[in-house]
Amino acid sequence: MTIKTVSAPANANTISAIAALIGDPARANILLALMGGKALTASELAYCAGVTPQTASGHLAKLVDGGLVSVEKQGRHRYHRLASASVAEAFESLSGLAATGPRRHRTTGPKDAAMRQARTCYDHMAGRLAVAITDALSSRQLIIIEDRSGLITDEGKSFFAGLGLDLDPKAKSARPLCRTCLDWSERRMHLGGRLGASLLQRSIECNWVRPGNDSRSLTITRGGERGFQDLFGIPVEVLMLQRKA
Repeated sequence: MTIKTVSAPANANTISAIAALIGDPARANILLALMGGKALTASELAYCAGVTPQTASGHLAKLVDGGLVSVEKQGRHRYHRLASASVAEAFESLSGLAATGPRRHRTTGPKDAAMRQARTCYDHMAGRLAVAITDALSSRQLIIIEDRSGLITDEGKSFFAGLGLDLDPKAKSARPLCRTCLDWSERRMHLGGRLGASLLQRSIECNWVRPGNDSRSLTITRGGERGFQDLFGIPVEVLMLQRKA
């Protein structure tokens, strides 16, 4: 007999505890750095947070204990990453709330245009490009979105198979096959789940997008402009914005 584990419902104490973990600026910067999907060392995260390695280690211990960050050891190094896609989605939503806050608290910079155009959100795409892809797939009824959940239609299964995506619905995975994530810069939904992750991976393999070395931003290549326009029908003006910026 299989016994299912049921998570305890959230209450004010657990919610405030998670909020306190995220509420520290250094820990928030650590989580922001990990939103790129890469596993980073404590030293790298210390640099991102603007604190000493010793201070960063203390913050990381709290984030690991709170279930927001996981750690794995390889040789002499310990690498940290977000504990799950759910953490990334929650942080993306919080970023959207922060972006609508008082203007004096908003940060701007030269990377804003690139980040808004296309970026990683943990292991899937976000920004104008991701929202445009989601809209295109939905309008062609390749996917059906209801609230935060998504369904891949029979036409969609054929389409994604043609792209070389392995989206076996019977595959054992705790990750939803198709769901949406609220985009902080566009205030609209982009694709997450296994489908969103597979689309990003395939786009990188096809050299349609190139990840930045020190940023979450994604560069849309010339080949990507053609690919996204031909396969998804993305308007050329959406794809050209990054180059103009």
